[in-house]
Amino acid sequence: MYSRAFEATWTVKRLGDQSDFSVKFWGVRGSIACPGDQYQRYGGNTSCVEVRCGEEVLILDAGTGLRGLGDSLVKDGQVIKGNLFLTHTHFDHINGLPFFAPLFNPQNRLKIWAGHLLPELTLHEALGKFMAAPLFPVPLQIFAANVSFHDFTAGEAIEPHPDIKIRTAPLNHPNKATGYRLEFGGRAICYITDTEHKKDRPDESILSLIDRADMMIYDSTYTEDEFPRYVSWGHSTWQEGVRLCDLAGVKQLVVFHHDPGHDDDFMDRVAEQAERERPGTVVAREGMVLRP
Repeated sequence: MYSRAFEATWTVKRLGDQSDFSVKFWGVRGSIACPGDQYQRYGGNTSCVEVRCGEEVLILDAGTGLRGLGDSLVKDGQVIKGNLFLTHTHFDHINGLPFFAPLFNPQNRLKIWAGHLLPELTLHEALGKFMAAPLFPVPLQIFAANVSFHDFTAGEAIEPHPDIKIRTAPLNHPNKATGYRLEFGGRAICYITDTEHKKDRPDESILSLIDRADMMIYDSTYTEDEFPRYVSWGHSTWQEGVRLCDLAGVKQLVVFHHDPGHDDDFMDRVAEQAERERPGTVVAREGMVLRP
């Protein structure tokens, strides 16, 4: 045991009063989407989380869950303007982007941000390589919306709206990644995925970012028994999430980024164990809505 002495803002109407602060999960898996009967209770789409802050909606990551979120945003035909923040650009966190319906309406505007690529590459270059032959049949230019690309360095703060503060930190992941802290109305939600912990010490940059947050959504791809087989793969465990929350005084842990090999029955067992270890801990499911 250790000892010790935030993706996107969409403006839409009819989202409730300014005190509303909630999270909805559209994709909770890591690595690859996993459809099938054994994934019905928790869902099989990859990472995409919607955070509502009054009349603002923050989207974290663009995995396959982004498609369902996009369909829900455009069904009323409203104009959408906002920002998308990515943790990183591995396929499971961006492969919903070409299927995000708001990008095909010229009235919409989207700023896409990432904090892990500079100085080797820009976000526009990275996504351009993803949406190009022979990997994908159509280029970025297929989007009809006004889309712009913005790079920052993990550790910088971003303010997408006067009432919303976003702090960031670098994460321990192959090719790098960025963790986010979203602050609104005196409360804070942290989104920490994808990251690998060290066995002998906590990640101080994560502890600083999540300090006394109301909720931490954490990369819990493996169990502690599985973890030794996957060292250097860039992921963590729900048990490490418990330790970090205890050290930093975080109110609630949300287990996230489920391994595609962990079916519903496996995740039920994780939920029971995590609740016993730290009461109030929940395992993310597609469609789940939480309020800090």
